Amino acid sequence: MLTKRLIEFISALLVFLFIYTSISKLLDYSLFNRQLSQSPFITQYANIISWVLPLGELAIAGLLLANKTRLFGLYCAFFLLSLFTFYLTAMLRYSPYIPCSCGGVLQHLSWQAHIIFNSAFVILTTIGVLLQVKKSQ
Repeated sequence: MLTKRLIEFISALLVFLFIYTSISKLLDYSLFNRQLSQSPFITQYANIISWVLPLGELAIAGLLLANKTRLFGLYCAFFLLSLFTFYLTAMLRYSPYIPCSCGGVLQHLSWQAHIIFNSAFVILTTIGVLLQVKKSQ
């Protein structure tokens, strides 16, 4: 029973995070797209990423809501959060210019705080995956 509640709590946090960030990006789409196009690593893909990322976040949130798709949603969340954390780390280490394409309150975090925030969610998602796999066996 505790395992089930913990999985649901982690999933709810992720749903909130992904819905919040995707809506923030879509509400100020032109700014989000412009900031992505200024990123030295993804400039040529900015137009695609600016649509795929928020829609993907909404899709992951949807996957996390249903018991049948939750494990797949957790894997997707883990992948996306890990990829973004890696991207932030690479930007800090190798880019002379770092545009902030985060929405809402997250844009007020320092880059280091953002990496810590994302890493905490990667750890939570890993716990969610492990508990969901254990529960399914």
